[in-house]
Amino acid sequence: MRFLLCLSKLPLGVLYAVTWAVYVVLYYGVRFRRPLAMDNLRRVFPDRSEAERAAISQASYRHAGELLAEVIKGADLSAAELQARVHFENPEVLDACLADGRPALLLASHHCNWEWLLAACCVRLGGGVGAVYKPIRSMAADRFLHYARSRFGGHPIPAADFFVEAMRRRKTTKVFAMVADQTPKHNEPKYWTRFLNQDTAFFLGPEKIAGLLKAPVVYVAMRRVARGRYVARFELLTESPLPKDGSMLLERYAQAAERSVLESPADWLWMYRKWKYPRPAYD
Repeated sequence: MRFLLCLSKLPLGVLYAVTWAVYVVLYYGVRFRRPLAMDNLRRVFPDRSEAERAAISQASYRHAGELLAEVIKGADLSAAELQARVHFENPEVLDACLADGRPALLLASHHCNWEWLLAACCVRLGGGVGAVYKPIRSMAADRFLHYARSRFGGHPIPAADFFVEAMRRRKTTKVFAMVADQTPKHNEPKYWTRFLNQDTAFFLGPEKIAGLLKAPVVYVAMRRVARGRYVARFELLTESPLPKDGSMLLERYAQAAERSVLESPADWLWMYRKWKYPRPAYD
């Protein structure tokens, strides 16, 4: 962790140069998951040429390298720098959801820079953001990310504890946040729908949490406007869902996340193994 904290003190331009070298090695040298990325792109964009898909893949790897630099720098950015780099286009949507004192549930996807998005939300709200996360194997990296996510009043919550912590903190937390496009394990309950031209499984967690908290649910779409600069837009998915409305909520989330990817496919992680198993016939 100490090494990563030292790296975070470097100027962002220097970090971009370092991660550019990492990108070159992974993409051109060891060809890290390039067949997987191209297979994903062929399935999602069957009508595009192989050259077009290859260009998206290459840009996606390059952006992933820049994301790595930005995540490291996120442990050092000031609140003012963060606000200059992440602009909220329509904050009044979230403000209206929080007006009656209830917490809101924010859903994002692995598109653009979700780490800076979380930090920028913490800065704007003055803290009080509980964000679900999955601990990673590297203890040093996990501690580093926990530190970065906590800097502006964020409260990282392990996924295994999220339901209990959400109920415990519902009166003190303004927003609960989830990156909800991850894939459930094969034996876990899931919701199936069409996403990016594929039968895709989604976690049931968002509809369960929204139902328990009687919380409005907001999707946050990000777009890259320049290197290291983003615009975020809030989209209300539902005012106050009940558990029985979960399929509606997850369907709206899948459609919103799909729009983000189709608007800027190079900002999604195509090397990510999203479609791990087929949809069972009985589903």
